[in-house]
Amino acid sequence: MAKDSKNTPSMTYRDAGVDIDAGNRVVQLIQKAVASTHRPEVATDLGGFGALFHPDWSQYTDPVLVSATDGVGTKLKLAFLTGKLDTVGIDLVAMSVNDLIVQGAEPLFFLDYFATGKLKPEEAATVIEGIAAGCRQSGCALIGGETAEMPDFYEPGEFDLAGFAVGMVEKSAIIDGRTIQEGDVVLGLASSGPHSNGYSLIRRLVLGEGGPGLKAPFGDTTLGEALLTPTRIYVKPLLALAKQCKIKGLVHITGGGFWENIPRILPASVGVTLSKGRWPRPEIFNLLQQLGNITEEEMLRTFNCGLGMIVVVSAEQAEEALQVLTQAGEQAWQVGRVVARTSDEEGQVTILD
Repeated sequence: MAKDSKNTPSMTYRDAGVDIDAGNRVVQLIQKAVASTHRPEVATDLGGFGALFHPDWSQYTDPVLVSATDGVGTKLKLAFLTGKLDTVGIDLVAMSVNDLIVQGAEPLFFLDYFATGKLKPEEAATVIEGIAAGCRQSGCALIGGETAEMPDFYEPGEFDLAGFAVGMVEKSAIIDGRTIQEGDVVLGLASSGPHSNGYSLIRRLVLGEGGPGLKAPFGDTTLGEALLTPTRIYVKPLLALAKQCKIKGLVHITGGGFWENIPRILPASVGVTLSKGRWPRPEIFNLLQQLGNITEEEMLRTFNCGLGMIVVVSAEQAEEALQVLTQAGEQAWQVGRVVARTSDEEGQVTILD
């Protein structure tokens, strides 16, 4: 039976839990941060139905677009618990632009998706300002996004993030690992911590029964603060390296660790041998291993263990590459070699103590 409209209060979208004014407030709060990321190719202002980007095709002979998408994962849970929301946006950008650079692509622009049950404009603005910071670090423009308020869809006080990045590379300069051969040198770039991988296990170790908790002291900070250190963005140092040296292969060490990510770029005829003693393992990984009595094989499968990016160059260019990376602000080490693989049954990655 239909309700008597004369006796029924008038309903609004806000009554259902969606506050359009709050969404408009977010746009106002983030305008300056978004503008700070813009490149000359950005051809639209914030707030349109779509974002316009006019590439400078003159600097390319045969340009190829490269795209990537990712999220922050359950690292967000630690941000909710600590109230520290200013760095997860950097993580969001890092996970996509680091995937672009491994193919030699310069990130051009980025879009974000922020979804929550009840929108808090200042909180959302803090997160998006972090996204803008990640875009500035990687040189790409934050040209658009979506802020979605979905009542009853998320737990109170929680939200989710997704990011989408597009880059471009000259076809002849695509880095795909095809020229990697026996005798090439493997360099490793320092990570800033676990980055954005393995956090379901981390939360169980730290917050589970007998765990130390997020407020436990860790060096000159707390364990929670240390675990929220944002993912390192390697874009600008690697673009600088590509101008000086021939990069044969790049590996972003994410989920799957060393065992699964490194073989993604290797020809079938070769493998990689790494020596763990060649790079320092940050203390955070030692603590996590102790808390869970985790085997070394599982550590190397789940975490980056101190190396966020792998670079393969010829032996002749290894020293020059290390110098370029160091001058660009990276901690880098020669961590291994490319070796011949004599059987398809052999694993492609060997890690020595």
